[in-house]
Amino acid sequence: MTYNVSNKVSLSELQLYFSNDYIHFGDVINPPKASDRQVGIIWKLLSLTQDSSVLELGCGYGRITNRLAEKGAQVTGLDISPNLLKKAEADAAEGGVNVEYVLGDMRSLPWRDRFDAAFLWYTTFGYFNDADNERVLHEAASSLRKGGRLLIDNPNRFESLRHKFPVCSIAQRNDDVRIDIFSNDVLSDRQNLERIIVCDGRVRRTHLSYRQYGFSEYVRMLRSAGFETVEAYGEEGGAFTSDSSRLMVVAYK
Repeated sequence: MTYNVSNKVSLSELQLYFSNDYIHFGDVINPPKASDRQVGIIWKLLSLTQDSSVLELGCGYGRITNRLAEKGAQVTGLDISPNLLKKAEADAAEGGVNVEYVLGDMRSLPWRDRFDAAFLWYTTFGYFNDADNERVLHEAASSLRKGGRLLIDNPNRFESLRHKFPVCSIAQRNDDVRIDIFSNDVLSDRQNLERIIVCDGRVRRTHLSYRQYGFSEYVRMLRSAGFETVEAYGEEGGAFTSDSSRLMVVAYK
């Protein structure tokens, strides 16, 4: 058997996937109470305080960034999708919070030694090939001050291997339906997602693929990027085990 080691998602595929359809089902997948809870986890794992300067890479429509700003953090959000950023900015204005939103590619950041903390939340790491994924970590490290912290939240690949693929997940908002079909490529360590949207009587399809790294791989990559210490946590910021549904990595520069 052979596989394509350069398998990755193109920028056009990312922009198509993270479109208005993504926003449309947002509160169904992550209700406000769930987002509030996740913000609490991020705040704790990154040891944030009021006035901490924080960067979210892949901030989407701002469901986390705007909440962090409400808690007093000085937040910057970067994303590749103009549509998602437009929604993030509108919600920030409606909520009366000040967030700097930037359209850009996480593989090439404009900041150096600026932030106290940065994070990639809800499976926003691993879209690219290995070289570009590591480039994201180097860029994140460069954006942080000495002593800065980086948080990455991704699925635990060991737990996912217990599932019998393909796995199907369905979300519904009124008469609109989102169907996600997950498959696992054990040769390339990537999880693939085919998404079918049925909305307003029309059917749309998008694709996403992300690399699944184990903790030892994170340690190697993060130390190469300039981080000194790397810690692992499970979902909700608890102890990480092979049964944990999420792997949360915190690295200290």
